[in-house]
Amino acid sequence: MRASVIQIAVNEDESVEARRRRVSALVREQAGADLVVLPELWTTGAFAYEEFGREAEPLEGPTFEAMAKAASDAGVWLHAGSIPERDPDGPLYNTSLVFSPSGDLAAAYRKIHRFGFDKGEAVLMGAGAELVTVRLPETTLGLSTCYDLRFPELYRGLVDAGAQTLVVSAGWPERRRSHWTLLAQARAVENQSFLLACATAGTHAGVPQAGHSIVVDPWGEVLARAGAGEEVLTVEFDPGKVAATREQFPALKDRMLGLEPPRRP
Repeated sequence: MRASVIQIAVNEDESVEARRRRVSALVREQAGADLVVLPELWTTGAFAYEEFGREAEPLEGPTFEAMAKAASDAGVWLHAGSIPERDPDGPLYNTSLVFSPSGDLAAAYRKIHRFGFDKGEAVLMGAGAELVTVRLPETTLGLSTCYDLRFPELYRGLVDAGAQTLVVSAGWPERRRSHWTLLAQARAVENQSFLLACATAGTHAGVPQAGHSIVVDPWGEVLARAGAGEEVLTVEFDPGKVAATREQFPALKDRMLGLEPPRRP
């Protein structure tokens, strides 16, 4: 399976529409890949809180349309990162979109864990409530976004739902880059899954971004890692390694906590 992780910067002097065109072109250039992944809130910048309300769009808005067409043109499964979604009947959400190679929406995931400690995203956006997986021909994706990476119970839930490849779309700050790498490898190892983590580059609303998107295998080995700037990280991996790893080292079968207790007869 071939994946392309597109690490981009959100330049403040670039309009959202121009950025959509640029990202669409980058996706089309990945024709031949099986899966393409974009970072979190790339239309606004993950820390540009004042832009969330101004640039929020309905689920099937201009970014949805542009990414659906890009996925179809390239013939790839596209995790289109996330957008500030405006629900007509509720708050804003940090929502990830996944499109099939035909351009159909395969899944939408509203970020569950909001960052900010009672400010920023934590107060400007609502919390999602559902774990989301997506079945591809080669593997099943488990979706997550940025701050979710700090909550291992979410990934256990995704694995229980059948996930074999974990995808993290993020706008992670440079000052905590060491956590980004550490947590990405931990989530892959403890869940015996591949993990593809796509971050942003540059500086967003005065906050330097970590970059260093990373792909990790079920043993925690780093298969590919980006640098700090804009970059397309391309990697080939064998999804069959997940089942082989879980059979060779069946740690998940020894779980004792977090499982439904046996029912009495």
